[in-house]
Amino acid sequence: MKKRAPWRNHWYRIIFEAESPGGRLFDILLLIFIILSVIIVALESVDSIENKYGLWLRRTEWFLTIIFTLEYFARIATSFKPKQYIFSFFGIIDLLAILPTYLSLIFAGTHALIVIRILRLLRMFRILKLVQFLGEANTLLSAIKNSMPKIIVFIFAVSCLSVIIGTTMYIIEGPENGFTSIPRSIYWTIVTLTTVGYGDIAPRTIPGQMLATFIMIIGYGIIAVPTGIVSASFVKEQKSLVDQKDLVCPDCGKIQKNKQPNFCWNCGHQFKYPQ
Repeated sequence: MKKRAPWRNHWYRIIFEAESPGGRLFDILLLIFIILSVIIVALESVDSIENKYGLWLRRTEWFLTIIFTLEYFARIATSFKPKQYIFSFFGIIDLLAILPTYLSLIFAGTHALIVIRILRLLRMFRILKLVQFLGEANTLLSAIKNSMPKIIVFIFAVSCLSVIIGTTMYIIEGPENGFTSIPRSIYWTIVTLTTVGYGDIAPRTIPGQMLATFIMIIGYGIIAVPTGIVSASFVKEQKSLVDQKDLVCPDCGKIQKNKQPNFCWNCGHQFKYPQ
């Protein structure tokens, strides 16, 4: 195995680890730059500020983008497993954080997508030693993933119900009461079923109002179903995590597949164990 250059190990500790003073300072400065870049994008959308400080804001935005670009390539150069970092969650977010500014040279207005940089603030969990919350987030994502088959079946059933009720409401109310078509009636059904209730369409006949009352009541029960499905799966995932006592990566928060790995399977973080 080819030996790594000392400078790569040195910069790896600064860029990827927050334990050392240099690494902590690097991450804190990075978070400040991220927040500043998001604020700049928001200020650019205000006409009065754009007209007065637009040039300064754009120059600052480009300056920050260049810093983030250098940081992205520095992470690739110093990572133990560059490919895994590039395709990891943080690697993809880091790339998406710099692309909008460059794309704005071709497509006007795309620089506003820079707000995706706010997702990079998730690194704050690592800096503040709150990586266990990232582990909880991964547990929640895993629970949602495992619940998807049930949720898909549930959404399909609700969609079929919405079509039937929407068509029925179209027949009852008709175009003269605002239900001008079946698709528009289905739209009203979904809005009512989800308890949103825009009020742009409302039934006027007694049968229509009775059907609307029925939809409103079952709407509360329907909303609770996917929540219950995900909650049950989340509890199951948490129990599994406690039973297995898996190791969580301090950099990306991913649960490790091996009991005592040398590197994170997701981002390539190097684990250090007491001698």
